[in-house]
Amino acid sequence: MTMTNILLCGVGGQGTLLASNILAETAMLAGFDVKKSEVHGMAQRGGSVVSHVRFGSVVHSPLIRKGECDLLLSFEELETLRWSVFLRPNGLVLMNAQRIMPMTVSGGEGIYPDTISERLTKLPARVHAVDALGKARELGNSKCVNVVLLGLMAKQLPVLPRTIWEEVLESRIPAKLLELNKKAFEAGWGLA
Repeated sequence: MTMTNILLCGVGGQGTLLASNILAETAMLAGFDVKKSEVHGMAQRGGSVVSHVRFGSVVHSPLIRKGECDLLLSFEELETLRWSVFLRPNGLVLMNAQRIMPMTVSGGEGIYPDTISERLTKLPARVHAVDALGKARELGNSKCVNVVLLGLMAKQLPVLPRTIWEEVLESRIPAKLLELNKKAFEAGWGLA
């Protein structure tokens, strides 16, 4: 199998790191060599969070080079734009159509760009925007947006069997939230 390079990005508090951990563990249990790296500088204050997950027969480095990302799973619109330079030509973007104002914008020092959608259409990639937050709210808990996005991504990765995704969810999600998150995964799968 060739290498699969997936970059997950969002802001602190969206569950980006949990999602990347679930992806990495699913790939490992599916029999692949997996490497993962994450950066979460000001994550506790709503800052940018990014995680690189690479899997294949043999993986030597956890970092994805610019222009080599197969799939960008983005939890927030501006983060999609920020990390889109990593996409390979004809890569896939799965984006939660949500805007979270950075501290510079909410503090009046900056402006949230209103041309993000327009700029994303010019990427040499396939962009699929979904209202994952809306789906999570329909289920009664906006915190499960990350698992909605995992379900959406899982449908695009047939080399990772759904049964393994479900097994990892059961091992990683607290029992009291498991049913909600199973529904969230199913809702994301249905968005694909």
